[in-house]
Amino acid sequence: MTMERIPELEPGAIRAAHAAIHPAFTGTPQYVHDGLSARLGIPVIVKVETLNPIRSFKGRGTWVGISALADEGTIGPDRPVVCASAGNFGQGVAFAARERGVPAIVFCSTRANRLKVARMRALGAEVIEKGEDFDDARAASEAHAAAGGGWLLVDGEDARISTGAATLALELTDAVAAGSLPVATIVSVPVGNGALLTGVGSWLRDALPDCRIIGVQAEGAAAMTNSWRAGRPIDTESADTYADGIASRVAIPRAVALKHGRVDDMLTLSEDDLRSAQTTLTEELGIVVEGAAAASWAGLLAARPQAEAAVVIVTGSNV
Repeated sequence: MTMERIPELEPGAIRAAHAAIHPAFTGTPQYVHDGLSARLGIPVIVKVETLNPIRSFKGRGTWVGISALADEGTIGPDRPVVCASAGNFGQGVAFAARERGVPAIVFCSTRANRLKVARMRALGAEVIEKGEDFDDARAASEAHAAAGGGWLLVDGEDARISTGAATLALELTDAVAAGSLPVATIVSVPVGNGALLTGVGSWLRDALPDCRIIGVQAEGAAAMTNSWRAGRPIDTESADTYADGIASRVAIPRAVALKHGRVDDMLTLSEDDLRSAQTTLTEELGIVVEGAAAASWAGLLAARPQAEAAVVIVTGSNV
């Protein structure tokens, strides 16, 4: 199936979004890492998305989404934004909403990462804990919004979230154009609801059409992988992985549709693979790496690419 072209994911929109995102989330470190390159046998470009107020890449997309909703009057001081989150997306929503004077209501599961819950509250969000997992919380957020509790913002469904996420790929290709990074021929992207994968795929299809784009999930939370392979949404009964940032059992239909033409392959990895990758990245980079972020490196190890250069995206450090 060919890639659907939509205005929010066109190169001009992504470039414009990059100029508008809060500077705390842009211009993140990116460099060829000698140790990881030696382990993989090709140059490995590391993109570090953890040195910001919410410690993850989610601040890019949530800034774009919240700004657009506020500018159009959909949300405001008396019109809250509602979302569900395992923690990182909710922090991004809380940060952007606070900056725009908009109340944020975040639903998370009763088992959510306590550090992430505390950070969402510290950023000003009202956090409501419902259900046993992320998708229970997502259902509760939908019910709350439907009852008039606010505007529901869904990660992976609103293309503007992917627009913001795409800006990290823009920074990579701008560095290639400037001669400070090699041309990447494969990029490995952790996948929960899939907003990052959609964004990266959208930008690179135009900017680096020969770059192979792979999404990576945990074996126990493979809804998006199964859906991509089947070409239709397929939910799973559970999301069994310690990597809470990619633990989703419900495939959002719009998110599945946006993958068509933007993704070359999807991989699933064991918990041992993810934990080993997390250990390696922590040792090599000297920074905190959460389980979901380790999926990027684990995906490259599984793919064993015959490529000119590869990209690892360190998506978060909220352990």
